[in-house]
Amino acid sequence: MKTPFLRAPIATLAVNMRPVRGPWGGSSPFVQQLRRFLGLRGWRVQFRLDPAVDAILLIDPRDDLQSGTFGMREIRAHKERHPGVRVVHRINECDQRKGSGFMDALLGEANTVADHTIFISEWLRDYFTARGFTTDRPHSVIYNGADPAVFHPIGAALWDGSGPLRVITHHWSDNPLKGFDLYERVDALIADGALPGFELQVVGRWPASIRWRAALTHPPCAGHRLAGLLRGAHLYLTATRWEPCGMHHVEGAQCGLPLLYHEDGGGVVEAGRRYGIGFREDPAAALRAAAADLPGLRERVLRRMPSGDRMCVEYATLLQGLLASRTP
Repeated sequence: MKTPFLRAPIATLAVNMRPVRGPWGGSSPFVQQLRRFLGLRGWRVQFRLDPAVDAILLIDPRDDLQSGTFGMREIRAHKERHPGVRVVHRINECDQRKGSGFMDALLGEANTVADHTIFISEWLRDYFTARGFTTDRPHSVIYNGADPAVFHPIGAALWDGSGPLRVITHHWSDNPLKGFDLYERVDALIADGALPGFELQVVGRWPASIRWRAALTHPPCAGHRLAGLLRGAHLYLTATRWEPCGMHHVEGAQCGLPLLYHEDGGGVVEAGRRYGIGFREDPAAALRAAAADLPGLRERVLRRMPSGDRMCVEYATLLQGLLASRTP
């Protein structure tokens, strides 16, 4: 019996973060999408370093990784042994997001090994530019997108005005900066009758101190179950502050939900301006405005929503260009 011909991969990409199944932060579904997309186009995507690696995608700069992949020490050593390898650094974090005091310096140190830097929003690029990143270095802004095979608007609920207007939000972190103070305020307004006709749904985790009065709550979930909950709502609410980009509002938008967003939402604002309504301390006014213009807002989100396919094409095009331009 003849052995079938096995075509060599176009190129090999090593990613230093292994995806986790189930409800998790935005980097995990990003890696899953990119791995699948590149794999279908002839690339090998792996989570280890070896001599066959052509490019490295650096996502997590820590050396004490829990993911069983490789950290900065290994990347530096590998690049010394194989100077032709290209390192792309995807920056998706900052100290302001979580109120921490170590991430900016860690990312800055890791970035010294990068041949190209990708920021996940213009806001995050500008944040690091104000802290010393020089924009004459090779860099791009590639906004997040979710898997369109899961997060899509087909079959989404349409509000006919006769039932409650369902507003939804979801977070895997219970960090207060995710906006729980304003979600509590909306919950109280609905419970007290000050927002008649609205229903709030909260998916995921929240601070233990919160006692929801009117909100319908759901435990953490992901994939098709989460997408079904999103398509069953009419509006997406996020009060997160200084978010580099995030995935929660992206998943909502791809399910056809217009966005209500905090004006200090960081990279979220870039999406909100395309198909949503901003607020600062008065989400109730934004909710009422959205209810009055729901068909128009929905038409905008359907035309301008983010896309995981578009995101993956941009990463693939960038990687291809870096490898094709290598000198002998």
